[in-house]
Amino acid sequence: MHTYNHFVSKGTVKGCVFIALFAILLGVPLLANAEGSVLDKVKERGVLVCGVNAGLPGFSYPEQDGTWHGFDVDFGRAIAAAVLGDGSKVRFVPLKAAERFTALQTGEIDVLIRNTTWTLTRDTDVSTDFAPPTFYDGQGFMVPTELGITTISELAGASIGVLSGSTTELNLADTMRALGVDFNAVVFEENDTLYGSYLEGRCDVVTSDKSQLVARRQAFKEPGAHVILEETVSKEPLGPLTIHGDNKWNDAVSWVVYATFFAEEHGITQANVADFKSDNPEIQRFLGHSGDLGEKLGLSKTWARQIITAVGNYGEIFERHLTPIGLPRGINKPWTQGGLLYAMPFR
Repeated sequence: MHTYNHFVSKGTVKGCVFIALFAILLGVPLLANAEGSVLDKVKERGVLVCGVNAGLPGFSYPEQDGTWHGFDVDFGRAIAAAVLGDGSKVRFVPLKAAERFTALQTGEIDVLIRNTTWTLTRDTDVSTDFAPPTFYDGQGFMVPTELGITTISELAGASIGVLSGSTTELNLADTMRALGVDFNAVVFEENDTLYGSYLEGRCDVVTSDKSQLVARRQAFKEPGAHVILEETVSKEPLGPLTIHGDNKWNDAVSWVVYATFFAEEHGITQANVADFKSDNPEIQRFLGHSGDLGEKLGLSKTWARQIITAVGNYGEIFERHLTPIGLPRGINKPWTQGGLLYAMPFR
């Protein structure tokens, strides 16, 4: 005799098998956490593996001795400091644009911090989850000053260099179509080839995120011979990515970013964090003097202090790496100063 529980159990098993097979056919990962959170793996390994740009001045670049520097690099160190208590316990993996998502999906890297734009399709189609943006950017165009071009509408018939597999490529087509401007897209697989070809005159114009245009121009032999047009044709929120479905890991990475925002809002710096005193309950929780916020994230009680000790607050990171290449703070300022940086409450 079959009982009610027998039929329920049997039906449930069949249903689960069907769902599993259907998910496999669609290429959908069933459980990102099936083998445990990346947070636990990083702790066990003792080293964070962070994917970065192979060489973008101001954001991520290696010195001759192999030491990595840059804005994105410091956020990698911030995560290592929060999780492992030491900002130096991180290995940086240089990645091309076309291989960055695969590296994250296959577990080659733990986190991707490589000037990557948060879009709807990337949020839904490539099995990744975004953390809060660390830099709000927008797409622009750079042309030789001698051409006398001042607006995008003057680019009719121009050959425009663009990186393949990027949001820039789609934005370029959308923008020119909307303006009714004919152009010739010259697509490149790598940034070095893209900018090298532009300097050699194989394309008239180059388009990318404005931060990248500024960084690349600064490295030219004659930066003044090139102008970045004032127009911005897109929104490009750039930030870290984690594997889809690992909420524990994404929470940790997200709150590391928020910690750098919060510290700047309240004047907590690399120089004063060790002795910072405040009667503000939220600051006390942030510094680990009260509460158990670290435990809720799977981190130590002093995780936020460890971040600021290692790399400083957001403003310090920006001033150290992006101000020297000529990037203004713009909208990448705290909300209290009219910017878009807003830390969620530490409570």
